[in-house]
Amino acid sequence: MRIAVFKSYKEGYYTFWFENGEELVFEDVHPRVLKQYDLKNNEDLIDQEFRLTFVEDADGDDVYYRIESLKPIEA
Repeated sequence: MRIAVFKSYKEGYYTFWFENGEELVFEDVHPRVLKQYDLKNNEDLIDQEFRLTFVEDADGDDVYYRIESLKPIEA
């Protein structure tokens, strides 16, 4: 699990910033995660810190990332 801050959802892409300054854009989120956290519509989740697990997958030459789990970090 890595710590990341949710920054935005735009045109099907979920953007997170990681503690090392890296920005990663996810094309897919596990349905169980979206059932718990409405990343598409809930603006209260923007700038929220999460523990995040993801997988990297490839489709030919294209690489994409999928969020497998998301747990908020309580302030």
